[in-house]
Amino acid sequence: MRILRKKGSLIVQRLALLAIFFLLWLLAARNMPAFVLPGPEKTFQALLALWRNNTLWQDIGVTFSRVFSGFLLATIVGTLAGLALGASRRLAQFFEPLLAVFNTVSSAIWAIFAIIWFGISSATTVFVVFMTAMPLILTNVWQGAQTVERQYVELARSVRMSRLQTLTKIYLPTILPYFFSGARLAFGFGWRVSLVAETLGASDGIGYRLRQAGDLVQTDQVFAWTLLLVSLMLLLEGGLLKPLERHLFRWKSPTQE
Repeated sequence: MRILRKKGSLIVQRLALLAIFFLLWLLAARNMPAFVLPGPEKTFQALLALWRNNTLWQDIGVTFSRVFSGFLLATIVGTLAGLALGASRRLAQFFEPLLAVFNTVSSAIWAIFAIIWFGISSATTVFVVFMTAMPLILTNVWQGAQTVERQYVELARSVRMSRLQTLTKIYLPTILPYFFSGARLAFGFGWRVSLVAETLGASDGIGYRLRQAGDLVQTDQVFAWTLLLVSLMLLLEGGLLKPLERHLFRWKSPTQE
């Protein structure tokens, strides 16, 4: 019952916050021109127009495929590199300055380099997502690998466990929470920078449509795309990422009586 009451209270709070947001939006829109700040009604009309557009799902699918491709590459490279740095202090000391460079360079700079190297193509967005997400995953996995108890590693060696067994039975359970935390953050950043990359170097996708609407001063469509994008991210976060995190780390939660 306590869990149900907590969930009910949380839903009420979220609905109240949403109502306040739309009320403030409505009041602000009444005092501004529509091309500066369209109201909720005009934005929802533009959203319905997008829904009827034949290219909507194609643009969403293209953007998602670019984000997931870059994120998948970042996950593979970042995880392997993070494990390698966590397992070797010398290797970590040698490559640490390079990691600082990756974390310092802005995504907009990577987007400019990507346009120079790959032109107007999907590779531009994939590269920017990769260069944004990879350092975050690498850093978190590296930190997780450093927390592995050395006595367990020595014990694994003494019983002649293979490197793969040591990785899966000792390193993996320790780094998994760090990895998931970094992956969620990296995916969120990757999704946002993909729009920047598509705005600068793509001929389709959500970012391209946002730029197109902005160039034509179709502010209602810009708001409609933004609202659609936020809804998709909230759906992905609440419908996939959070349930997956609760399932993977349910052993960390106290048992409810």
